[in-house]
Amino acid sequence: MIAFKHLTLRRGPRKLLEDVDLRIQAGQRVGIVGANGTGKSSLLSMMLGELTPDAGDIEIPTHLDIATVRQHAPAGSQPAIEYVLDGDSELRGVEARLATAEAEGDGNAMAELHGRLAEIDGYAARARAARLLHGLGFAPSAHDAPIDDFSGGWRMRLNLAAALMHRCDLLLLDEPTNHLDMDAVFWLQEYLAAHPATLVVISHDRDFLDALVTHTLHLEHGGATLYTGNYSTFELMRAEAKAQQQAAYENQQKKLAQLQGFVDRFRAQATKARQAQSKLKQMERMEKVEAAHWDTPFSFQFLKPDRLPETLLRIDDVDIGYDGNPLVGDIKLRLVPGDRLAILGRNGAGKSTVMKLLAGELAPMAGEAQPDKYLKIGYFAQHQLEVLDDTASAAQHLQRQAPNASEQHIRDFLGGFDFRGDKALEPIAPFSGGEKARLALALVVHEKPNLLLLDEPTNHLDLDMRHALETALAGYTGAVVMIAHDRHLIDATCDQLWRVADGALEPFDGDLDDYAKWLSRQNAAKEGKETAKPRVSDSKTARRSSAEQRAAEKPLKNQIKKAEEEMARLTKKIKALDTELAK
Repeated sequence: MIAFKHLTLRRGPRKLLEDVDLRIQAGQRVGIVGANGTGKSSLLSMMLGELTPDAGDIEIPTHLDIATVRQHAPAGSQPAIEYVLDGDSELRGVEARLATAEAEGDGNAMAELHGRLAEIDGYAARARAARLLHGLGFAPSAHDAPIDDFSGGWRMRLNLAAALMHRCDLLLLDEPTNHLDMDAVFWLQEYLAAHPATLVVISHDRDFLDALVTHTLHLEHGGATLYTGNYSTFELMRAEAKAQQQAAYENQQKKLAQLQGFVDRFRAQATKARQAQSKLKQMERMEKVEAAHWDTPFSFQFLKPDRLPETLLRIDDVDIGYDGNPLVGDIKLRLVPGDRLAILGRNGAGKSTVMKLLAGELAPMAGEAQPDKYLKIGYFAQHQLEVLDDTASAAQHLQRQAPNASEQHIRDFLGGFDFRGDKALEPIAPFSGGEKARLALALVVHEKPNLLLLDEPTNHLDLDMRHALETALAGYTGAVVMIAHDRHLIDATCDQLWRVADGALEPFDGDLDDYAKWLSRQNAAKEGKETAKPRVSDSKTARRSSAEQRAAEKPLKNQIKKAEEEMARLTKKIKALDTELAK
């Protein structure tokens, strides 16, 4: 289906991809993984024709219909559901031609176009768009809201819905879960698993990849290797290959050492010189095996908190909200060292609002929040990336936070977050989102908090950094409260699940697998009720569609009726002529 033939792509003097040679077959679901900067997004851009390789070719059938998510957030007064419907370009094209045919009274064209609408399931398109919006977390009341009413994250969800609305042969997705809550991630996973198109997806969510992909494409050191299987299978296969490579490297080093020893001993002896020279040539001809490098660029740990009070924070019967309107009420919570909580729930339910309460950024509307006098909070949230000083370096950020820290301490600490050498001294303005997220996290870690609040800490972080965070949290002695859509991180670090829904924060009895099953049952029950009891709006839509079809068929029926009348008249005339001729 898609062939990369000895493809090379440069970024300035650096070869981002070199001599990539592989095929993606129709029906495969391929997950692309690799560290930030290895060329994952560039590979998708080449498949879309937005980038051209510096050498080699990429072969994609010309008839292939490709769908992808727009990278720029939409704007304007267009209703959300209409924007999603625009994702189906053929539907919109048929609708436009149908409007023209109706204006011109072209009955034949109208009949043909209504037939095409039926073939592409166009009469149910609005219901399909509504299901996509619902699955991605949009309340029914928001479906007709203008795009400008939504925040940036919700607008990116609209882009994802529009891409899923597109009936395509190939679906390309770059980090589709980044702006989603856990509920929406579970829904998207199920939706894509049933999608008929070939799928190529970039993701740092290993559980999402495990549940979805049939093949894993790993980018590393300019190369690309396609493995059969999901992410966990890829990890095992790669580990085995690395182990074999390391064993081959060590064996070769022993062989080279033996040969070199022979040369060193006998090259000065005339009787052995020819043999020594032969050994040297043998060493030169030997294809060198590289050592297997397992080193991650990240290595950090949470500094030990100065104090660990028995109760860090107690929340008693607290209501929180905005502008006098409570969003979550009657919250009861006690946090102690060693607690590991993950907060689940749909976006907009109040998860981040609860975090602001715990961080002391939002005062209770009722009830009482009682922090210990030695409570020290480390709060990581996405908005903190926006307050970083683009003109300052990573080292300057840390120096401002800890004026008494030595330059060597700052360099050593930042090195654990892969800010090494000049990178730690450069202004952060050109840093990627992942690099800025790492810096914001480094600043939180350095504060030695005894209560760690993490609101979507893995956004923009690659798998190596996520693993480093998981490892660091394992040795952390304070309490952790986390909002994340990375299931592997939650599974590995949290032992309590709490859910925000219907204005309440309550513990969930079970693990994430239980939560996924519960959520699936809830959605199925809701859809069942909607199917059993048709909504008024759906009934009206169906009646309107039937009326439109009857109106379109009316001119045709009139023409048929006239043709039948004319045929009857001519038949009668022929019979009369036959009678006359028979006389």
